[in-house]
Amino acid sequence: MAENGKKLHIAVFPWLAFGHMIPYLELSKLIARKGHTVSFISTPRNIDRLPKLPPNLSQFLKFVKLPMPHVEKLPENAEATIDVPYEQVKYLKLAQDGLEESMAKFLKDSAPDFIFFDFTSYWVPSVASKFNIPTAYFSIFIAAFLGFAGPVPGLNNDYEIRKTPEEYTVPPKWVSFETTVAWKLFEVSRIFEASMEGDEENIADITRFYKSVENCDFFLVRSCSEFEPEWLKVIQDIHRKPVFPVGQLPTTTYEDETTKINAWREIKFWLDKQEKGRVIYVAFGSEAKPSQNELTELSLGLELSGLPFFWVLRTKRGESDDELICLPEGFEERTKGRGIVCTSWAPQLKILSHDSIGGFLTHSGWSSVVEAIQFEKPLVLLTFLADQGINARLLEEKKMAYSIPRNDRDGSFTRDSVAESVSMVLVKEEGEIYRKKVKEVKYLFCDKKRQDNYVKNLLSHLQNYKKTRT
Repeated sequence: MAENGKKLHIAVFPWLAFGHMIPYLELSKLIARKGHTVSFISTPRNIDRLPKLPPNLSQFLKFVKLPMPHVEKLPENAEATIDVPYEQVKYLKLAQDGLEESMAKFLKDSAPDFIFFDFTSYWVPSVASKFNIPTAYFSIFIAAFLGFAGPVPGLNNDYEIRKTPEEYTVPPKWVSFETTVAWKLFEVSRIFEASMEGDEENIADITRFYKSVENCDFFLVRSCSEFEPEWLKVIQDIHRKPVFPVGQLPTTTYEDETTKINAWREIKFWLDKQEKGRVIYVAFGSEAKPSQNELTELSLGLELSGLPFFWVLRTKRGESDDELICLPEGFEERTKGRGIVCTSWAPQLKILSHDSIGGFLTHSGWSSVVEAIQFEKPLVLLTFLADQGINARLLEEKKMAYSIPRNDRDGSFTRDSVAESVSMVLVKEEGEIYRKKVKEVKYLFCDKKRQDNYVKNLLSHLQNYKKTRT
């Protein structure tokens, strides 16, 4: 039975990317553990690829499969960003837009008390309002990103829309405190067309975001007030709506006999032979794929560092990705025994938990950041897309991570900067601040009681909201 008051039914509808679905699933599990019903809505293939649930949650957490609409130019069986090259992601957004009718049917038939939605499905509030269902925009982006993205231009303010990439490389006018949080020019240039401008085939991400924040009833943010209180206040001030931090949602796993234990056994065997705290773990999430030049410099930089490494490398984004990237000639032979390049699935949490891992070279996706902190692994950052640049600036500002030096305009970096960065963070004296800081912030990010209190606070609000709503 639900704690403290009436049982709720909450629907959740994340963007079709595993970096979004997993935090939505973590929050769903925490709510289900309190005895409330959660309907997790996605497409069939995505639901089939999600991590297994503990058996005690299955009566509370239900998966709802909405058939993926056909969209011309979207490859067959592509249902998540992991299945398509970056330039085809816009067709996934159009496919998700095509779920509006089946979503309306679900909301009408199931009548949940609330629906939590992601920025891509900006149309959810208008559909939900027909059935008097309140909506929350649940942002898996941190408060700094939402604060930087800013208010809807012209809505109760005199701010104008930023029209050039350069305008995104400085802190915005509505942020009154000193901060270095902004994109580098190369970071915003890579996403500017799709995210800020859009095209005749698709609505720009920033427009989807503005419509979501304008029309939702309240905000849920993957953050905690102890970590970025000033940015949570910015969101509250610019949107004038209730904002609820829901904690950092560290990834939890449930394993049974069908979990991929053989892959881990081989990896563990290799890690067990390495010196404690000397291995650099390299992984850039489910979406980031380096260019050929980036791959070459990364490879040669890892080789030059002299450190052992375990690298999970994504060489292809879906079956339709025809842009081949290759490791430098002779690299694997020269680093044999010292380094492993894995191009298939790897159990990231297990790898990070191993004593031989001394640091994590990552794209700065927030789930990876939280997982590194979970296991007290210092962070070396190399950003690629989306919110990663904003995340990196906040982490740098708080001395929680070190970014590989790059050219601000084109994002280029050298093998020497890779070697120097990983060596500094893992073993050199000047990297001690990063090794120390990651231990200090663990209690903020991963304390179970703290996380539980955020969920309790949210549920209390929802139960009271439900009572007062007409």
